[in-house]
Amino acid sequence: MHSINRRTRQVNYFLSGQHFSNGFRTTVSILLPSLILAQFDQLTTGMAMSMGALSVSLSDAPGPIQHRRNAMAATVVLGVIVAIVTGFARMNDYTLGVEILFFGFLFSMLAVYGVRATSVGTAAILIMILTLDRPLDPVGILREAGLILVGGVWYTLISLVSVQLRPYRLARQSLGLCIHEIAKFMSIKADFYDTHTELDTDYRRLLAQQVTVSEKQDEVRELLFKNRQFVAESTNTSRLLVLTFVDTVDLFEQIVTMYYDYAAIRERFGKTRVLNTISRLIHRQATELDYIGLRVQSVASSRKPIDFTHPLNKLKSEIDALGDREGSTLVLKKILVGLRNISQRLAIMQKHIVSPDTNPTSLDDLEYGRFVSHQAIDVKSLRDNLTLNSSVFRHSVRVALAMLLGFIVTQLIDYGHHSYWVLLTISVILKPAFSLTKQRNIERIIGTFAGGVIGLAILKFIPNTTTHFVLMVLFMLGTYSAQRVNYIIMVICLTPYILILFNFLGISYYGAAEERLLDTILGGAIAFAASYLVFPRWESEQLTKPLHDMLNANVRYTQLLLNILSGVPIRVVDYKLARKDVYVTSANMAAAFERMVSEPKHKQRNERLIYKFVVLNHILSSNIATITSTLLTDQAQLYSSSVIRTVKRALFALTDGLRRLDGAPETTSSEPTASGQPLSDPSVVAADDPSLTEQLNFIQQISSDISKLVDQLKK
Repeated sequence: MHSINRRTRQVNYFLSGQHFSNGFRTTVSILLPSLILAQFDQLTTGMAMSMGALSVSLSDAPGPIQHRRNAMAATVVLGVIVAIVTGFARMNDYTLGVEILFFGFLFSMLAVYGVRATSVGTAAILIMILTLDRPLDPVGILREAGLILVGGVWYTLISLVSVQLRPYRLARQSLGLCIHEIAKFMSIKADFYDTHTELDTDYRRLLAQQVTVSEKQDEVRELLFKNRQFVAESTNTSRLLVLTFVDTVDLFEQIVTMYYDYAAIRERFGKTRVLNTISRLIHRQATELDYIGLRVQSVASSRKPIDFTHPLNKLKSEIDALGDREGSTLVLKKILVGLRNISQRLAIMQKHIVSPDTNPTSLDDLEYGRFVSHQAIDVKSLRDNLTLNSSVFRHSVRVALAMLLGFIVTQLIDYGHHSYWVLLTISVILKPAFSLTKQRNIERIIGTFAGGVIGLAILKFIPNTTTHFVLMVLFMLGTYSAQRVNYIIMVICLTPYILILFNFLGISYYGAAEERLLDTILGGAIAFAASYLVFPRWESEQLTKPLHDMLNANVRYTQLLLNILSGVPIRVVDYKLARKDVYVTSANMAAAFERMVSEPKHKQRNERLIYKFVVLNHILSSNIATITSTLLTDQAQLYSSSVIRTVKRALFALTDGLRRLDGAPETTSSEPTASGQPLSDPSVVAADDPSLTEQLNFIQQISSDISKLVDQLKK
């Protein structure tokens, strides 16, 4: 039953989510021009318009409406220019080769300006590839460019109108998906209490999921905090979405702070049933959170929220029943308190959604702008990256040379009518990181083969053309729904879609299937060779920066803890910014580590030490967050010198490790001090808390271990 409910939620998430709605919009935008004009024997005209719509859809990634509008406008303009230049350049093989080399480099360099600009460059390269095999006279070239312009404008209008009709839909979908990924993160945390799982495997899964959560949180921040509709011109609905997101981030922190020594807990309580009870309860809370995300995303009626009072009381009874049999149960009681807090947060989120406050709390103190990054579009950024020290420059050179080689090979080996598929394969497979290129290569070949088998089976055993058309539309929908979320599914859907389309155009689908597979293998081989041989930049050579960023974020986090214990008043927004930096840098480091371990074994360096470094920093930030989030809600207090001294030692170890990571010599400078002005007359001097002292000693030990790891990494 549980498995059925989970699959049902997954289906509902997909059908009400942004990927499906984007896929539906893209399918309609591409299909309608060709379908309508085909009725007037103008299919070629319609397909040119569809090409323009397809290119613009690539740059229409979720985000603030003004960013989407600018990206789509840039894609339309570049598409027209590229179509004209390619049309005339293809009249001579040498000029066409120069154009492929130049445009392949130039449009790949747009990655300097961020992900959205990268998609604009990808769209421009796609137009170049799709038009280089079309023999047209000068008038035909201009006509083709005009049709691409019309198709691009057609898609842009559909996209902008859909936003006007349902202005909050994308924000709801992004927020719902973010909550969905946090629910997955919570389920992984539940497995730490399951004695049948390996802790190393759990940590790897947790760190990988943290990367996904960080990406989704950034996406929601972009949507909410860079959009006038949610900031300057806020309505009750927009303010409620912002509040829900704030609740979501706070809940994620609550989940992260529930760190304990899982190995010790398993050893002490593994033979009892209490750990299984904890694991099941966390899984149930994760499921409840998942339903909340679905409710936010779909705005549909939901089942009645679960009351966790009885399960929590049952857990308390099990803990009390243990007595002193297994030693102190203080750690289990702390877990129980954490689960109660999560239940309360879930209830608050449910209340916000089910019975929205018509006058939500003021959001004026959130200081939105400090939580999002701003990318300047200027020539200087491009010029500064024209060096081999730039990963973007190396990748751009790699793409340009690989595409030129692919073009030369297709000119020398005449085995088909769609040789541009080789260049298309290179452009979509070749990524800045070798590991991503290898993964895309494998997925492309498997997806093409599987999709080819499906397409051939349909065309051979199902003779009805109406059924073919319906299936083609469904495969189109699957292709454009999966293009941003699951590449192998996209390719599996794309191949039969193309084969059925070619069958409608009167082209032999057997020949097309064979040619597509050969082109995919050839393009994949060229892309793989280029990623390995042409200015490769291995992750092990680039890990210093993410290591530095992660450690630096934890230094600032520890400094914040020192300030609080020293009686320095801390603004909530400053705490949340420090917390965000820790989460983002940890996710970036985890992603870099995962890329490194996917590279050739002889190119990896210190993978075990780096993994340990990532895990220790995660443990450190979790423990700091546990203390800080609690103290921040209380009145500023001054703690005893022994308590503060422990944090100072931890901060000194981390700071010194950061210096040595950057190449500076070990220092014996004076101990750190609180930054900011402590209260001159703290209202309360806090009494020593044995539990706090124990946790601070653990933080000091972890900090010392991290500092020692730096020495091993430097060697």
